[in-house]
Amino acid sequence: MTTTHHPAAAPEPGAHAGVLAYLVTAAAVLLLMMSFGLLMRMEQAQLIDMGPNWFYQLMTLHGAGMVGIAGIAGAAIMWHFLRQYVDLSAGIFIANLVLFLGGVVMILASVLLGNFHGAWTFLYPMPSQSMGMWSPQAAALFMGGLLVIGVGFVLLHLDIARAVIARYGNFARALGWPQLFGRDDGKAPPPTVVASTMVTIVNLTGLVVGASILTMMLVNLYVPSFVIDALLAKGMIYFFGHVFINATIYMAVIAVYEILPRYTRRPWKANKVFLASWSASTLMVMFIFPHHLLMDFAFPTWMLVMGHVIGYLNTFPILVVTGYGALMIVYRSGIRWDMTSRLLFVSLFGWAAGAMPAFIDGTITVNLVMHNTLWVPGHFHTYLLLGMVAMVFGFMYYLGKSDRQEDDSFVGRAAFWGFTGGTLGFTLSFLYSGKESVARRYAAHLPEWVPYDRIGSLFAALVVASSLLFVIRFLSRLGLAGRNVPRIPLAHGTAL
Repeated sequence: MTTTHHPAAAPEPGAHAGVLAYLVTAAAVLLLMMSFGLLMRMEQAQLIDMGPNWFYQLMTLHGAGMVGIAGIAGAAIMWHFLRQYVDLSAGIFIANLVLFLGGVVMILASVLLGNFHGAWTFLYPMPSQSMGMWSPQAAALFMGGLLVIGVGFVLLHLDIARAVIARYGNFARALGWPQLFGRDDGKAPPPTVVASTMVTIVNLTGLVVGASILTMMLVNLYVPSFVIDALLAKGMIYFFGHVFINATIYMAVIAVYEILPRYTRRPWKANKVFLASWSASTLMVMFIFPHHLLMDFAFPTWMLVMGHVIGYLNTFPILVVTGYGALMIVYRSGIRWDMTSRLLFVSLFGWAAGAMPAFIDGTITVNLVMHNTLWVPGHFHTYLLLGMVAMVFGFMYYLGKSDRQEDDSFVGRAAFWGFTGGTLGFTLSFLYSGKESVARRYAAHLPEWVPYDRIGSLFAALVVASSLLFVIRFLSRLGLAGRNVPRIPLAHGTAL
């Protein structure tokens, strides 16, 4: 056997204690929110009878919780890899988690103790006009919890902005604009830096808008004479929410950029096409939110047309470039597939598959029919579960590897196929239900809808069970996750 001095032979860095704390939090909340989602589906399927009040409480927690925990998990991935390139503050990273947990406690209290169930969208003026179903204090706790969480993420992104500017001078250089608009000298920032810079720009913008409308609504709650334009409030809420949830997968995809090249021994190059795609999405993701409001005719026509057009355009840049890049570095690379690489690769399929229903629904004539049906959650559950969550599980598997020679267990393989198959079945039940005009956000379903609900419940239970296996495996290996060990199996034909 010959010996070579290939960089892949070096141990991969273990996770910072803060990253592990983020992931443990994400795993716990994710399982809880998945369980809430399963209970909601079982209620619609008439398999349990918890009543509409509990349904809408769980719906409020499920939506807000899933968005928040996707942000925490994505931030863990981004911070873990970005700190290899810039000097980040561990203190601010931990402070964000502390603020997040504080916000979660406030939200749980508002719903479970205060009976708030105004949905995760908290559209004005519903929180302040509950018709006696919840108190102003409960609404204030919910919106205050969201505000606290938002402050934590603002601090995190400000620290990332500071570190990136300190290293690269400005955002333009960190996005690779000198190489994009000039000569490609091969010195463009790594994909991780480009993606993190884009996320920082869009998330800071979205979070400031979100914090502004939350503050305005809190004032209105106690000073009713402070009236807010309802259309403006809705636009601000949807802008903030859509930017934030999109940013979660833009953070998580950094795992693909960093880990797959280690498997294939091929670098992920930040070429002109890559840089152009991320720069284009930096702008488009901030103007795409009206594609969820196409039937809200009170909005100006130009805004709806903008959402329609940008909804088409933003489907492609990052997704297509990332998918094509993954295929190219894997093609004839001799990659040895394990659970990490499988999860990361299937996550790109989930991202693409989830984007297609959005592309279809973003067509105004289609949206006329599909609006407010289960087609919409079918889209974002595919996008988040088989896309973003698969990236997180892949990252967890990567950290939990004991050495590069470790084989996947039977339980691990069963969890992979259970999660993949369960997610596909679950999301297809949503999409088909939407095609059949089954309304979303309804606690009670018509008898002809119940068979779809029962099929969806079965697949949802499979997703929860498979996710539990992933989480147990990760928790059992927390000690390994913090160590510097060789985690990546060698490509076929590579000798050490």
